[in-house]
Amino acid sequence: MAVVDLTKARARASACIEKLSLPLSSRTWRGQAGEFAGAGVGSSIDFQDHRSYVPGDDPRHINWQAFARTGTYTMKLYREEVRPVVDVLLDVSPSMFFEEEKAQRVAEVFYTVALSALQSGASLVVHLVSGDAVKKLSNELIAGEQWWEIAQEMAKKSNSDVPAVNLVQLRSNAIRVWISDCLFAGDPSPIVRRLSSQQGSLIVLSPFSQSEADPDWSGNYEFVDVELSSKHPHCIDQQALANYKQTYINHFKVWQESARRYQASFARVDDQADLLKALLTEAVATGGLQLK
Repeated sequence: MAVVDLTKARARASACIEKLSLPLSSRTWRGQAGEFAGAGVGSSIDFQDHRSYVPGDDPRHINWQAFARTGTYTMKLYREEVRPVVDVLLDVSPSMFFEEEKAQRVAEVFYTVALSALQSGASLVVHLVSGDAVKKLSNELIAGEQWWEIAQEMAKKSNSDVPAVNLVQLRSNAIRVWISDCLFAGDPSPIVRRLSSQQGSLIVLSPFSQSEADPDWSGNYEFVDVELSSKHPHCIDQQALANYKQTYINHFKVWQESARRYQASFARVDDQADLLKALLTEAVATGGLQLK
């Protein structure tokens, strides 16, 4: 597995969230008390409406000026304040850590999302997913470096190339962030549909390396399937290379089409560019992140 500087990854992410954030203010929330406007009524300072008084109401919210005019008790209603709900699913299959630069970018993207959620006061839950293995992380583990050690161990024990997101307990009305290179076979629609269910909003952030997107192979190679630990010898000529590149392009077109179908944001994140620039290229344009 690649060696990653988590201190540097966290520092880059911290600098990034000074300018970018999750799009938490773009939707209406319900639930726990916090700082974002909700769909119900509560005790914030933002006046919303009036209604008639009923026994048991808090007398502090009686509109005494209206009572003086009409002799009728009415209640002032205020906009409910709630905490946004963010579920992060991090794909920890071996391909995410096969190369050092890509693994570093994975850590940076994860920290950007997690720190942005925590900074906003959101209710954050993180799940690591590798094949049919799922691990829920506490915020204490995220704050340190133990989450990375757990991710590496899960990657080593991966027994499938398709992450079983159906095993993750998702919260309703949440923003869901799926961090994955999406390099597994099959129709992505079941994953995108699952992560968009229960009134959820899905953001897919997909780190990638230039060596996988635009390789310069020529001659005899022994390719390693890092997900299944199998080796496959191939002779790569110009036609084989062209076929690979077109297949790679088509693979992500299918992901983009599936994301559009379920009104999800899909953004690829280059491991060669500066982190902020890499996120600005697609994540902001597709609504996965927003400028502050």
